[in-house]
Amino acid sequence: MTTIDLDARIDPRELRNALGRFATGIAVVMAKDEEGPLGVTVNSFSSVSLDPPLVLFCMARSLHSLARLEKAKAYSVNILHGTQVDISNRFARAGEDKFTQTDCVDGCLGEPCLMSSHATFECVPYAHYDGGDHVIFVGRVVHMRAEGEDDPLLYYRGSYRLLASLIQEG
Repeated sequence: MTTIDLDARIDPRELRNALGRFATGIAVVMAKDEEGPLGVTVNSFSSVSLDPPLVLFCMARSLHSLARLEKAKAYSVNILHGTQVDISNRFARAGEDKFTQTDCVDGCLGEPCLMSSHATFECVPYAHYDGGDHVIFVGRVVHMRAEGEDDPLLYYRGSYRLLASLIQEG
C-alpha cells in the first residue's frame, strides 16, 4: 500500500499553473448592506444542485469585503459575456467605486444585479464552508434570468478567452 504524505509541500505557482488549464467562466458577485453595494469578480462558480436549486462560488479569505459578504442577506451571481472584460477588470480591483460606471438594477431581494449579463442568479445564503484560504459560499437560487446568445467570457491560463467554435456532437 502506498503512503501519501499529506504534509508534503506543493509549489503554489506550479499548482496555480496546473489549475489554470481548466477554462472557467467569469462572474461578478454583488450584494448590498448598510454600507452600500459591494461586488467582486470570481471564476470559481459552479452549479451544485437542481433540487433544491443551489450554486456555489469561492472567495479568498484575504478579500477586504469578505465579512460583509458573509453577512449578506442576498446576493447575485452575474455571468459575464464576451464583451464585458471591462466589468470583470473593474470588479477584480479593490479600493475603487465599482458601481458608478456600472449599469445595475435591484434584484427581487434588493441586491444589485448587472443590467446586462449572460445569466444572473439571485440567491439567498444556504451555507458557508471552510475552503482553506477561501470560503465556499453556497446560495439557493430564488430567481434567475438568462438572455442573449453571446459567447461567454472565459479565463484560461491567466488570460481572458472567447470561444473559438462549438463542437457539434454527432
